[in-house]
Amino acid sequence: MNNLIYLKNVATLNLDPAKCTGCGMCALVCPHRVFKMYNRKSMITNIDKCMECGACELNCRDQAISVHKGVGCAAAVISGYVKKSNPACSCG
Repeated sequence: MNNLIYLKNVATLNLDPAKCTGCGMCALVCPHRVFKMYNRKSMITNIDKCMECGACELNCRDQAISVHKGVGCAAAVISGYVKKSNPACSCG
């Protein structure tokens, strides 16, 4: 599942670079490698890979990351994958 791209431009992930102190926890815990460290700060490499699991937000000690975990189309794609059914989101 590591190479999945979910739906374009729907992830709720947000990173505030001004709050980031470069601890690297987001890059460490993200299952899809959405984050990478650059000049001792975190940056989002591909937001469309975000599955909105919330691991990054839960582990960000600086509260620089927010994500509405388990919502939207990304959650529907994951649920469909786990249940071996089609995604059931109401976005059309």
